[in-house]
Order: sequence, then structure tokens, then C-alpha cells
Amino acid sequence: MAALEVATGLALLGSPSLPVSLLLAVSLDTPGVLVVGRVAGAALLSLGFACWLARDDGQSRATRGLIAAMSLYNVAVAALLTHAGLGSGLAGVGLWPVVVGHAALAVWCIACLRTRR
Repeated sequence: MAALEVATGLALLGSPSLPVSLLLAVSLDTPGVLVVGRVAGAALLSLGFACWLARDDGQSRATRGLIAAMSLYNVAVAALLTHAGLGSGLAGVGLWPVVVGHAALAVWCIACLRTRR
């Protein structure tokens, strides 16, 4: 999970238009929207870095908190992107694979939380 979040974060930091175009088939054409895309990239980079640092942390409360936060993040992203695709008609080539990937990661995080009790 860490590697995927870091890679996506770096892509959004470097050129937010490309990942958004692949995901939603829209362009980011205003400076304000580009800044928001880069802020999202910084957030994903931070999440990926936190996951990487916690990879060998066993069953601490901090690790459980991180996994819970990642569960919420993955459920929210899957829901938001599903709404974008079905409700708003935004759909690039990467939309549905990303939705499925986030849903699978959410299930995995929830399973990890259940087994760590």
C-alpha cells in the first residue's frame, strides 16, 4: 500500500494533470486546481510514508490507528470515484481499476484490523 500511495503522490506532485486525466478523463487547466492536485499528492505521499514506516510495527496502537485511517481513506476514495463515474459521468481508462483497487485495499485493511484484536 505504501508504494502505491507514494507513487501516486509523486505523480500528482509532479504533474497532476496526467493522473487526473487517466482517472477521470478531464484536464486540470487552472492554476488553483493544479495546486489542489499537488496538495492531494503531498497528502498521498505522507500517507505512503507513514505506511512504510509502520510496516514492521506489529500490533501497536499507532499501527491500528494507521490501518483504521487507511480503511477510511480507501472506502472514501472508492465511494467518491464511483460517484464520479456513475453520477457525474467522469470516467478515464483508469477509473474502474482504481475503484476496485481501493475497495480491495479497504477490505484488506478491515481484515487486518479484525485479525489484530
